Amino acid sequence: MKLTFLGTGTSTGVPALACQCRVCSSTDSRDKRLRVSALLEDGDSTILLDCSPDIRQQLLRIGFQRPIDACFITHEHYDHVGGIDDLRPFTYRQSVPLYSDDLTKRHLEERLPYCLQRNVYPGVPQVTITALKPHDSVVVGKMTVQAFQIMHGQLPIFGYRIGDLAFITDMKTIPETELNYLHGVEVLIVNGLRSKPHNTHQSIQEAIDFSRKVGASRTYIIHMSHEAGLHEELEAQMPDGIYIAYDGLEIDI
Repeated sequence: MKLTFLGTGTSTGVPALACQCRVCSSTDSRDKRLRVSALLEDGDSTILLDCSPDIRQQLLRIGFQRPIDACFITHEHYDHVGGIDDLRPFTYRQSVPLYSDDLTKRHLEERLPYCLQRNVYPGVPQVTITALKPHDSVVVGKMTVQAFQIMHGQLPIFGYRIGDLAFITDMKTIPETELNYLHGVEVLIVNGLRSKPHNTHQSIQEAIDFSRKVGASRTYIIHMSHEAGLHEELEAQMPDGIYIAYDGLEIDI
């Protein structure tokens, strides 16, 4: 399997609007962070993990032209679902199934009724949405995707496990019972917003501590704000096996 980090920034992206800090002013391409999405490819099958408002720009940037077989959504916040309408070119030949928890499904049906409840004009994205429960699994080609529950502050949301990979974003805590579903994870993708604590997101140190608890061989930190610091400096501070992801990075699983 190959995973491409399409976006590794928090909800404002980096650079943030109207900010002249040294991160937002950096000329290092690794400090340019679009909102979180990732692409997972295995053979002829392709999965999209979250669908950020920047998805059009992200897929154009990597020259992606293959079909998208499924999209798995972690939660309903705009920075993770705002690009759903931009999936329409991938739905001209076949519908793209979306998967989420029940709350996200209901709220997206309210926000996007023209493609999720009724088709009122030609050209709307041909997408369907299915609600999963924690620990449900979906098979896409040779990949089996299992949902598990994490906490975004007080909001229950989904992480996803695909084989030896776990994809987690916007987590603050995780119920102890859910750790069983991370047993044996070799590659962990997890959020670390900044060095200072936050009410609803892990800090970078909390992400490092969580990685050690899981025991992953490789951990890639995502969903960073401009307050996280410069990529080059952050990467130099990371313990062995822990990396700061950046937009466009490709890894083999």
